[in-house]
Amino acid sequence: MATGYVELYINQGATFNDIIYLTDDTTNTAMNIAGYSVESQIRRSYYSDNASANIVCAITDAQNGEITMFVSKANTANIKAGRYVFDVLLTDTENATNRILEGIVTVTPGVTK
Repeated sequence: MATGYVELYINQGATFNDIIYLTDDTTNTAMNIAGYSVESQIRRSYYSDNASANIVCAITDAQNGEITMFVSKANTANIKAGRYVFDVLLTDTENATNRILEGIVTVTPGVTK
């Protein structure tokens, strides 16, 4: 399974929502992720001991490889503006974990409190 790289932008104090669609590398068809689990975190750097925030990930359409990523308004309000790193880990039914997505998160400062 290949790891994708993206840059995410989160507006401080606003709800963040995004969707990932997984496809099989060899057949280029939707990947069935029934029974899998997914998790994600944002950290200031790869070496940070603590996460700055968790990205809530849910498998919203297992048959079509759809994963929804979500951070609430209350949680984004507590993240300092700046650059962060993140990744998304997918664990299959045999308990093997793979990094499916990684990249940079830019949190832009909010004005309205």
